[in-house]
Amino acid sequence: MPNVPRPRVPGRLVPGRRGRGHPPLPGEAAAGSAVVDCAVYRDGERQPGAPSWQEAVDDVEAGGTGFVWIGLHEPTAAQIVGIADRFGLHPLAVEDAVHAHQRPKLDQYDAQLFAVVKTVHYDDTLPGGTAEVVETGEVMVFLGANFVITVRHGEHGSLRNVRKKLECDPALLCLGPSVVLHGVLDAAVDSYLVVTKALQEDIDEVETSVFGTRQRPPDSNSMYVLKREALALRRATAPLAPVLRTLARAPLPLVQEDVRDYFRDVEDHLTRVVDQVNSFDDLLTTLVTANLARVSVVQNEDMRKISAWVAIAAIPTMVAGIYGMNFEHMPELHWTFGYPLVLFVTACICFTLYRAFKRNGWL
Repeated sequence: MPNVPRPRVPGRLVPGRRGRGHPPLPGEAAAGSAVVDCAVYRDGERQPGAPSWQEAVDDVEAGGTGFVWIGLHEPTAAQIVGIADRFGLHPLAVEDAVHAHQRPKLDQYDAQLFAVVKTVHYDDTLPGGTAEVVETGEVMVFLGANFVITVRHGEHGSLRNVRKKLECDPALLCLGPSVVLHGVLDAAVDSYLVVTKALQEDIDEVETSVFGTRQRPPDSNSMYVLKREALALRRATAPLAPVLRTLARAPLPLVQEDVRDYFRDVEDHLTRVVDQVNSFDDLLTTLVTANLARVSVVQNEDMRKISAWVAIAAIPTMVAGIYGMNFEHMPELHWTFGYPLVLFVTACICFTLYRAFKRNGWL
């Protein structure tokens, strides 16, 4: 049966491969603007030169050994179409990589793996220092037998340090492309630990202010900001646990047995982060409840003070109101010492009420 060309559906990517000397695909020129780094790794060493991603792929295919690592930053659909066609990436995974906003996950498409991991960054440099927030980004990893494609979204979470760290360990890098996936996940979990430590310090400060000796309770807005940050960190860390569990325990053809031990170490670190983030949420809920209770107590104390002063002020107001009615026949109205006597009696009554309220803790 003659080969019939597969139709291309507009807006979808049809997997395929092309050999050396292929003509440029639409969007390949644009893809160069999204590629931040590209290199061929053979026997654990980065090969010299600065090839384009097409040249790097041709080198790996011609040599039959090593793998290529292509790093992209926020590519558009037009910029990634050439790479997707060359490596036969699944259209659904490509769509996720372009649009981002995915939960951490691990998908297997034939002989490829597609992983999504959230990156986090603790920003305490907002104008005026009014709030500190957990900024999140994403890194997608396409993993094949002889290639790794990383797609990063967000201004932080750069993989430059991950690449340098792996290049300094040829014995580890020679284990294959799955080592890059481990490096990405390990760096992400390390950033979780940094953010968790920063959150812990802020929560400790809030806890001290709530249960300290301050007369006035702290503002509850800071606690709600911390709860929002803890929730953002939980959304990044909790869904990653089953991903690491699968990589560490399930036999996957693209993950060597030796690399699975490294994934188990990352899983242990993530478990500690998840447990700590869950404790943050419980502690912040307790702090909010305790702070609201303190606010209620302070408000009750304020109301008692206001009521006490109103009762004291009511005495001279009442006396002045009575004598201000201008009746002709009133007690001691024409007596010389009538005015000082009324003031004295009024002051004595006010002082007696003040002592009584003071003794009962109202003032």
